[in-house]
Amino acid sequence: MCRAFSCIVDQVAKVTWKLGVDSHTNLLAKTSYKDDTADPALMTFARVEITPNNGNYAEPNAWRLTVDQAITPAWFGLKHREAANIAHKKWLAKLDKIIVRKKIVHPFKIAPPVEVTKKHINMLRKWASVGASVGDSVGAYAGSFFILPVWKYVKHPRGKYPFAPCVQLWELGLVPSFDGKVWRLHGGEKAVVLFEITAEKLHGLSAGKTFADCRVKS
Repeated sequence: MCRAFSCIVDQVAKVTWKLGVDSHTNLLAKTSYKDDTADPALMTFARVEITPNNGNYAEPNAWRLTVDQAITPAWFGLKHREAANIAHKKWLAKLDKIIVRKKIVHPFKIAPPVEVTKKHINMLRKWASVGASVGDSVGAYAGSFFILPVWKYVKHPRGKYPFAPCVQLWELGLVPSFDGKVWRLHGGEKAVVLFEITAEKLHGLSAGKTFADCRVKS
């Protein structure tokens, strides 16, 4: 399985990698290597990945190098490991320029607000304009750990994170969901529904109507 830092190392210790590409298949496509033998003496490259021992990329305790294939080439040794580790350091240097190092929040393990207020509903309204499913919410939160000038598939001011409203809700212990008709905010250990509103009413808020006009109920 490919992890965050993946690379291809050949017999002369040349390393192929690219920030944002963790698929060995995609990396191989950038080379002329042929994956046509299972003989460890004839293999021309090795699939390598370097991952944190504790599984935490935000706060790694140590990094572990593994050959991510069933058969390790006969020639793979110390110089190949050293080359991969040097490439990994370069990868980390690039990553540090775009990553946000902050505490990871599990929204259902923190106490949600006692009451869902207009402020929270306004965040939901803004999120509804760019996202929908719970999966979108997970992706929006994951994306908040990266600093990128432009995010694909959504219009937004350059340098501004377009999914911030969802992240704000998430870090308050509120996770949005949408079934095609009704928006809900879930919270607490059992992810219970703390608030719901129809898409029509929520859209009405963006059209200039007041909360009273939409008869928002919690």
